[in-house]
Amino acid sequence: MTFREMLVEDLDQVMEIEEDLFAVPWTKEGFLTYLMKEDTMFFVVEEKGRILGFCSMMAVLDEGDILNVAVRRDRQKEGIGFFLVDSMIRMAQMQGIRVVHLEVRESNESARRLYRRLGFQEDGLRKNYYTEPAEAAVLMTKR
Repeated sequence: MTFREMLVEDLDQVMEIEEDLFAVPWTKEGFLTYLMKEDTMFFVVEEKGRILGFCSMMAVLDEGDILNVAVRRDRQKEGIGFFLVDSMIRMAQMQGIRVVHLEVRESNESARRLYRRLGFQEDGLRKNYYTEPAEAAVLMTKR
């Protein structure tokens, strides 16, 4: 498995994962917009030319906001999500990021467990943040 920066050429495979996993997926144009910004970082994990997962973060001064994390359905529960997020946080720390924030669906207990294992603490709730279905977002922070 290789952890590397996401390239524009990766977007077709990334979109397959995004559309499979999320009720309201990002568009390809949305990915392109963020991919081209200087204050964002996008990474993939790849194996033999196949994208297994991706993640991204937007930086504001010395803080980062995780935008998305996704792992192919058939490769979940193998530690790929932990590897992705942990690697991205390490890269962000090398660029001066000291605090990282994220939102996660309240019902997504496996992701919440993953983030807690990575040192995130739950520190808030945004009611009705998500749609399809409507659900609260749990706010989490790693310092």
